[in-house]
Amino acid sequence: MTWLQENPWLAWLGLALVLAAIEAATVDFTFLMVAAGALAGGVTAAAGGPFPAQVVVAVVVAALMLFLVRPIIRRRFMDTETAHGIGAPSLVGRAAIVEQTVTEHDGRVKLAGDTWSARVPAGARICEPGQEVRVIAIEGATAIVTGAGTPATS
Repeated sequence: MTWLQENPWLAWLGLALVLAAIEAATVDFTFLMVAAGALAGGVTAAAGGPFPAQVVVAVVVAALMLFLVRPIIRRRFMDTETAHGIGAPSLVGRAAIVEQTVTEHDGRVKLAGDTWSARVPAGARICEPGQEVRVIAIEGATAIVTGAGTPATS
C-alpha cells in the first residue's frame, strides 16, 4: 500500500480506466469527461502536486469537459433531429432526392438509400428530378413529399 501512496498517479489512472469502461457501456460522453478529469489529476500527481491540488485539478478539468466539450461531441455524434423509430414511420421528416418527376399520382425519390414511390399532396407543386424534398408522411409504400425548393448537388 505504501507503493500506491508513493505513486498516486496510478490510482488516478486506474480511476480513469474504470470511468472509461463505464463510458463504453453507457455511450453518453459523461463518464468520458470525468475520466479526462481523473487523468488531469494523475498528471498533477505525477508532477508532484499535493493531493488537494490533484483533486481541484481533476474537478475543474472534469467540469470544463462536461460543460464545454461534451455538448459539442453530443451534437457531432448524436442525431437528435429524428425520432429514432423503426420502419417506414422513422422516415417522416427526412430529406429525399427526386429521381423521377413527382406529381399527385406518381413519382420516384431516393430516400435513405432506397428508391421509393412518391407523390405530392393534392394541390402541391410537382417536384422535378434532382430536387431535394422533405417526407411529410408515409402511406403504405409511398412517400408523401413536399419540395424543399432547391436542386440537390451531387
